[in-house]
Amino acid sequence: MVVTQARMSAEIDGDFVVFLIGVQVNRLWKIWKWAPVFAAMPRMLDELGKHPELGLLHARGHFGLNSALMVQYWRSFEQLQAYATSQSQAHLPAWKNFNKTIGSNGDVGIWHETYLVRAGEYETVYNNMPAYGLGIAGRLQPASGRRRTAKGRLNRGDGGDQPDL
Repeated sequence: MVVTQARMSAEIDGDFVVFLIGVQVNRLWKIWKWAPVFAAMPRMLDELGKHPELGLLHARGHFGLNSALMVQYWRSFEQLQAYATSQSQAHLPAWKNFNKTIGSNGDVGIWHETYLVRAGEYETVYNNMPAYGLGIAGRLQPASGRRRTAKGRLNRGDGGDQPDL
């Protein structure tokens, strides 16, 4: 892990999608229910990693005591939706299995949120960090000049809209 000792910002060409997907174990003792749910995601990520044409740009997991969150960046909603509904890829069988074995019985909770992001309608800053998040999905640029401030990174200022820190 290489830490960049500078303020950086991320850029990505065109529109993109941020997809948050999570799982929460509600009944920890029912390992036979939640273990298959946790095991499904690595298979999907492996498949997506081997086929970048499917549209996944980057994914990173975050884990808590009884929950997990996966932040994913996709090239387009159409590619995300095509993957989710494909008969020949890993997601749909896992989704069908979840609905068959767990459904709405309360053992394991799942959720997702999808954000369609238009080109230029986002801003980022990283300081003393390795490449992270959108900085991996896109590319890192120095957070200087126009990119020095949030307004500047959103093209709503010239980067001189806040005092030097």
